[in-house]
This record gives sequence, C-alpha cells and structure tokens, in this order.
Amino acid sequence: MLGLGLFLLAPALDAQTPTVGSKNFTESVILGEIAQGLARQAGVEVSHRRQLGGTRILWRALLDGEIDVYPEYSGTLLQELLQIPDADEDAVRKALAMRGLRMTASLGFNDTYAIGMREEKASTLGIRTIGDLRNHPRLRLGLSNEFMQRADGWPGLRQAYALPQTANGLDHDLAYRGLASDALDATDLYSTDAEIPYYGLRVLVDDRRYFPVYEAIYLYRDDLVRRAPTWVAALEGMAGRLDAATMQALNGRVKIDKEQEADVAASWIGIAAEHSPDRWQRIAQRTREHLALVVVSLGLALLVALPLGILAARRPRLGQVVLAVAGLLQTLPSLAVFVFMIPLLGIGARPAIAALFLYSLLPIVRNTHAGILGIPAELRETAAAIGLPHSTRLWRIELPLASRSILAGIKTAAVINVGTATLGALIGAGGYGQPILAGIRLDDLALILEGAVPAALLALVVQGLFEGLERILMPRGLRLRARE
Repeated sequence: MLGLGLFLLAPALDAQTPTVGSKNFTESVILGEIAQGLARQAGVEVSHRRQLGGTRILWRALLDGEIDVYPEYSGTLLQELLQIPDADEDAVRKALAMRGLRMTASLGFNDTYAIGMREEKASTLGIRTIGDLRNHPRLRLGLSNEFMQRADGWPGLRQAYALPQTANGLDHDLAYRGLASDALDATDLYSTDAEIPYYGLRVLVDDRRYFPVYEAIYLYRDDLVRRAPTWVAALEGMAGRLDAATMQALNGRVKIDKEQEADVAASWIGIAAEHSPDRWQRIAQRTREHLALVVVSLGLALLVALPLGILAARRPRLGQVVLAVAGLLQTLPSLAVFVFMIPLLGIGARPAIAALFLYSLLPIVRNTHAGILGIPAELRETAAAIGLPHSTRLWRIELPLASRSILAGIKTAAVINVGTATLGALIGAGGYGQPILAGIRLDDLALILEGAVPAALLALVVQGLFEGLERILMPRGLRLRARE
C-alpha cells in the first residue's frame, strides 16, 4: 500500500513535458486547447490540465512549475495577482520577470466583466446602466463566487456605485440558468460569453468605468523559452489574432452547439482534431483515477488511524485529544481543505489524497476506540489475570472482538471518500468529478450523469464489499451472537 501511495503521489508526467492549464470556464478551456493545438502544430508534445478551478489555483501552479502556460486577462493580472493596477506594460513585464514568468501581447480581445439582465426585465424597469441599479434595491443579484471575492469584483463595484443590494455567490454558468428561469434579476458576465445573445441579455453600461480592461493573454514560465522555443514563438504569434466576435463565436460552438473544446480549437487553428475517447473509455479512465484517490488515501489513513484509535482506547485523557482533533478536521469545509493543500503539495492527485486522508481519520479512529472500549470488562480482566502480554491481548482478543466496529468505521470512511473525491477534479486530480464539472459548465445533463452515476455505483459497491468482508472476517461465534 505504501509503495502504491508513493507511486501515485509522484508527478504523473515527465518533468520536461510542458503543461498548459485552464480555469473552470469555457473560454479558458478553449484558449488552453488552442495553446495545446499550437504546440502540436509546432511539433511539441504538451499536456492540458483542464478546468483547474479559479485564478489563484492556476497562478500558484504556474509559480510552482506545476503548469507552464495558462490563459489569463490583463485586468486580473494587474488588479488581483500583481496588485499594481496602474502599472504600464514595462512595469508588468518586470514584475513577472522577478517571478520567473513572461506574458504574450494581447490575443486581440477584451473580455471585460459586465453586469447583465434579461432584456425584458431591464426594459420594464428602465435600467440601462449599472448606476440605475441603485433605484431598485430589491433586485436579486447572483454573482459568480470568484467575482464575489475579487478586489475588482463585487466589493469594489458595490462601493463605487453605492449599490444597496446584497448578492449571493454561485457558479458562473448556473447564474445564466437563474436568469433564464427568473430566479435571478442580474449577474456578472464576461463580455464574450455566448449566453449573452442566446438568452437575450442586456449588458448594462459601466457608466463610471469601474471595470478595467481585461485583454486576453498567455502567461508562461521563463524557462519555457529554452525548453520549447517553437511553442513559445507560436504563443507569441497569437497576438491580435482573436477578436471579441470570434471568441464569442467559439464559445457559442461549445456552450450552445455542444461541440468539444478540442475540436473547436483545432478547427480554428486549421489542424486535424485528435481522436477523442468514447464515453466508455472516458468512464474507464475516470474510474481508475477515482479508485486511485480512494484506495491510496484510505490505505494511508488505516496506517495512522488504527494506531491512534488503539492509543485513544488505552490512554483515555490522550484519547479525548485525539478524537477532538480528528473531529475538528472533519468539520473543515472539504473544498477549502483541497485548496489549502495546493501550496504544500501542488496540484493533481497529491493534494487530493492528502485531503481525503484527513477526512478518513475520524470514522476509523472513533470506531476503533469505541470497539475496544465496548469489549466487556470481564474479558479484558480475564486476559490480564492469566498473564497474557499486552500485544497478545491486542491481536488475539481486542482487535478480533472490535473488528465489527472497526470495519464499520473503515466502510464509512471509504464511502465518504468516494463522494468527496469528486472535488479533486477542481485541482487537477481527475476522477468522476471531471465530467460532473464539465457538465455543469456546459449545461450537459449527460456529462453530469457520466460522473454522478458511476460515483454512486462505486459507493454502493464499496459498501457491499465491506459488508461481505465483515461477514468473512468476523469470528463465527460473534456472527452467531449477532443473530441472536
């Protein structure tokens, strides 16, 4: 188990293989696919780690060398990442160089933030500008989670316009469906979103010019010039090649027409699209990835949690501390734990396994502790009276008698891990979360089910396996007693 863990914790790709990353929205994935397609055209083998989450995850991965290139926007770079909003291009390039990074020139379009409403609603209320929102304090605002937190997002916008509304955070793509169903009145947009014309939205005029310019660029590591010069030249050659109308059309082919991002990118570049695996091949691949996350994290947790549970039962005062710490870990929001691991372990399987390991501890520790303490006192006293050593009592009496409780804890941890592991897709760990995230982003129920159904089936299989294992390992006398 430890050897398997070390194997899976190692980087999945050769350290010299360049990697492009993309955020968890369609335009970023398309631009990532274009970067990968340009590499193929230049004869460079490149991998693409799709929909890795938000800005900070990609930025950290770039700084740490987990990825080599990702598409970004000038406004985000200046306002959110470098925090030099008024800097000129030379100052920005110098700030990037200090971090071992470079950027391309603008790809040719400005994908600025905007606020949008359904045209019919905006016309009825007479809302044309963002400033007009002040006169309608009861409007329901649903804003993307990242926009809610960004310095150039909702906090600053609300202050600049003195807006009276409160806003709720949600996924960017779900917000469009909220507008369409009249569950929301306004949301933040990207100006090149294909949904703007599709849903007939009115983009409110930024009459105070609050939002900065968000020119699309590629950020890349400085050492990539040495490692893949032809690819860097191709990325730099993208300057000015994509206008806003073209980018919105590419987004529409994916979001509205349901084409694959890789196919859309390849057709725009003018190269043949790579063969895409069919559904069953994708499910098989995601199953392997998901099982690896669950099996390794659970195995590592067993190595730690079983001794801790035994220690907690043998040392009551220390046991309370152990149970309290394990319980505290269980209360931490799972997504926060996954992201917290990135500075320590990078992106991919390693931080996901570490987070799942932490979530596995409490059920196993608690049930081991409860199982040993639940053994009748007279049995333990008899074993001590006949002079059995502590180790013999543990292995021959206490653990067999507590096995039912211990296996129940392991089963609980395993089932929890199967569900929680879907979040690993947000940090590049793969698994069943990958199609679920893509399905949410693309409003594709089939893709969501492609991840959700196998995950549910795997949880049922895991539960059944442990119940069978419990019947096999439990001593016959205990089985007979359980039936009485």
